[in-house]
Order: sequence, then C-alpha cells, then structure tokens
Amino acid sequence: MDVTVDRRSQARELTMQALCQLDVQGDDVKALLGRFFREQTDDDLTLRLAEQWTQGAWQLVEECDRVIGRAAIRWRLSRLSHVDRAILRMAVYQLCYCRDIPCKVVINEAIEIAKKYSSQQAPRFINGVLDAVLKTLNKNETPSVSEEAT
Repeated sequence: MDVTVDRRSQARELTMQALCQLDVQGDDVKALLGRFFREQTDDDLTLRLAEQWTQGAWQLVEECDRVIGRAAIRWRLSRLSHVDRAILRMAVYQLCYCRDIPCKVVINEAIEIAKKYSSQQAPRFINGVLDAVLKTLNKNETPSVSEEAT
C-alpha cells in the first residue's frame, strides 16, 4: 500500500478526533490540538494535513452543518453522535473545499473511519448522507453562507 495513502488516512482519523474534541469542548481546546497531533505522529505530511483539514472544517462548521442538514433528511444534527458529526463535517469539508481529493476517496475514507470508530449502523448512514451531498454538489449547487438551513 502507498505510504502517502496511509499518512492521509491517519490525518483523516486525527482530523475526526480533533473535530470531536472541538465539538465537545469548543474553541478552548484549539490551543491544545497541535500538541495532540504531535503526540500521535511525527510525520510532517500527516501533521500538516490534520491541522489543515481540522482548521478548515472548524472554520466552516456552520456551512458544513447546513449541507449535512439538507442531506440527512429526518435527522437533526444534534441527534447524531459526536463521532458521526465529526466524520460528516470532515467529509463535507473535503467534498466542498478540497477539490484535489477525489470524491470517491473522501466517501470511502469516511466510511472506513465510521467502521473503526462508530456504531454498526454508522457506515451505512454516513454513506447515505455523503451520497446525497455528492448528488447536490454534482448539480453545481455549492454551499453558501447566506443559505438558510432547511
């Protein structure tokens, strides 16, 4: 297996974990995330990607949440576990703003993280929500800060 793929997968796991911490503890934990990442890995690419993806997803968390809310029909974001919310936020951020990452890779990685860290039903749920998000993006509907949540 390609070492770069493993590094990116680890960066995604770290991003999910950091987004969970931010979700639970709020912005107060931001100052500690760098240390958290360095305790998990000393690989420069993994660190850089985890920091970049975490910062990007958290800065745009409200926008990502609106996209998730439109795709997760009959589910309130507040009802999702912290882990599932973090996985979806990371994946939606990557689908919308990291155009250099193939959509299929984003979705597959999110499903794998859900298999590892969440409930038995989570991978299927994550897949369904991200598939709906992708269909929206393929219709050239990009998220907008000014859009109202439905």
